[in-house]
Amino acid sequence: MSRRGGSRFANHRPGFQPQATEPAVPAGLIKTARKSGQLNLSNRELSEVPQSVWRINVDPPEESHLNVSFSASDRWWDQTNLTKLILASNKLQCLSEDIQLLPALTVLDVHDNQLRSLPYAIGQLLNLQKLNISHNKLKELPDKLWNLSSLKTLHLHHNELEQIPEGIGQLVHLEDLDVSNNQLSTVPSTLGELSRLLRFNLANNKLKSIPLDISKMRSLKLLDATHNELECVPPELAKMVSLEQLYLRHNRLHHLPEFPSCRYLKELHIGNNQIEYLGSEHLKNLSAISVLELRDNKLKSLPDEILLLQNLERLDLTNNDISSLPYVLGNLPKLKSLLVEGNPLRTIRRDIINRGTQELLKYLRSRIEEQPTGQDDSCSATAMTLPSESRINMYTIGTQKVLEYSDRKAIIIPDEVFDASDGTPITSVNLSKNLLTGVPFRIADHKATVTDVNLGFNKLSSVSLELCTLEHLIHLDLRNNLLTSLPMEIKRLQRMQTVILSCNRFKEFPDALYHVPTLETVLISNNQVGSIDAIQLMQLDRLTTLDMQNNDLMQVPPELGSCITLRSLLLEGNPFRNPRAAILARGTSAVLEYLRNRIPA
Repeated sequence: MSRRGGSRFANHRPGFQPQATEPAVPAGLIKTARKSGQLNLSNRELSEVPQSVWRINVDPPEESHLNVSFSASDRWWDQTNLTKLILASNKLQCLSEDIQLLPALTVLDVHDNQLRSLPYAIGQLLNLQKLNISHNKLKELPDKLWNLSSLKTLHLHHNELEQIPEGIGQLVHLEDLDVSNNQLSTVPSTLGELSRLLRFNLANNKLKSIPLDISKMRSLKLLDATHNELECVPPELAKMVSLEQLYLRHNRLHHLPEFPSCRYLKELHIGNNQIEYLGSEHLKNLSAISVLELRDNKLKSLPDEILLLQNLERLDLTNNDISSLPYVLGNLPKLKSLLVEGNPLRTIRRDIINRGTQELLKYLRSRIEEQPTGQDDSCSATAMTLPSESRINMYTIGTQKVLEYSDRKAIIIPDEVFDASDGTPITSVNLSKNLLTGVPFRIADHKATVTDVNLGFNKLSSVSLELCTLEHLIHLDLRNNLLTSLPMEIKRLQRMQTVILSCNRFKEFPDALYHVPTLETVLISNNQVGSIDAIQLMQLDRLTTLDMQNNDLMQVPPELGSCITLRSLLLEGNPFRNPRAAILARGTSAVLEYLRNRIPA
């Protein structure tokens, strides 16, 4: 049988012999892949894919030519067709047309290579459901790609694509499409035919508009158009009835879109635009909204209709032109994060703002002279915490996903506090205003969900590595402690946007922060920082707010003027001579211009 098998599967191509230079693939991997149908060859420095991989289901194994008997588990003629092939993180510049010899593939992952083109034969993989060709050098896509009608996931991000062919509309089963980080200036209207699409990422391109046909995506839950050149959003976007998350940050929008039909919209991220007005017409249909991010715009006020957003948990107004807040904000029952740094607020003392969200909301409630008409007592009651006698605030755990144990003068946090949240996906941890000397190690219990941590007003002298495991952390408040440094492991927090280090004992700007590219706000006032590395700071291309008031800066590096993303640079209270106080008083733009003019040629 072995001889007949050898004859049957022999390679009849003249002169074909395995080359000695062919990249090695361990025989054990191939043998295992014949049984499991899965082969992972990632991170193997491959510059080409060995023929043994393409022909894994065509040629018999070498041992089949020997006169040996096979156990039931080694019968190569009963092998499983290869369905999953991972070639990620190699040095591949092309894929062979022999890929057609793997027609059973359902998953093909070739991300992080050097591909400049795709083989036409890829169109014959009709069973393919997931294709990841991100992080390559593709400038165009073959028309045969649109034959893959079974595709559910297509990742094309981080390539050099300048256009997406209209044929993409043929992928009618597509659920996840990522074309971010390319060179797209337009996208085809045929995208509207992708009626099953759930997630669509267009971020970091050059789009000036979104086609109206995109509104036909009635199943879409997430749309990300961050970092483009959009000047307006078509009203048809509101017809996307299933939309839950909309990201429009870092564009050129002057007006907030209205959403009459988006009843399920939970998150609206529209910061870093040029929006000047927010009215009741924008809010009346956002009953489900839980996150409203409006930072780095030009808003001057908020309407009282903000009270309509009864499910709002997070409101980010950082770096706007707001001079006063509506007192009704204090009555929003689920609001647990209110960010107002960088606004010219005149009616609220700075020390109240510095105490955090709960104190600010408490102040706003205290200023309401009478209950608004038609407002029952339940709304204000839900905005209050449980009586101080309650050891653990179960209400905030259950309804707001907040683990709150603040202002207790506690030296340690009892285990029962963390036990009380068992099984609840906590997103915010507030342990401020205690006497903690270290970060509770059990904070890592919620590393999979927590995005906001407040450890301000304690006695922390160091930051433990448990805090550095919170990979989803966005906001970190460590103000009013005894910190002199941050561990380099902080750079693991690659989603962190805001860090507050005011009123500590830092003598140097924490080096770890230079390695967190997502940082947008750094508040490190009232410390003893003597210098700052402007060259490294320029790498933080999302940084918009830097507060270094009341430190020990003897000079301001001119290169700081090249940090063009800064909208709020606060330097008052330092002993440097230049820029002079008169220039500082003229605001951030004047200071940056002054510094740029002094950069050595």
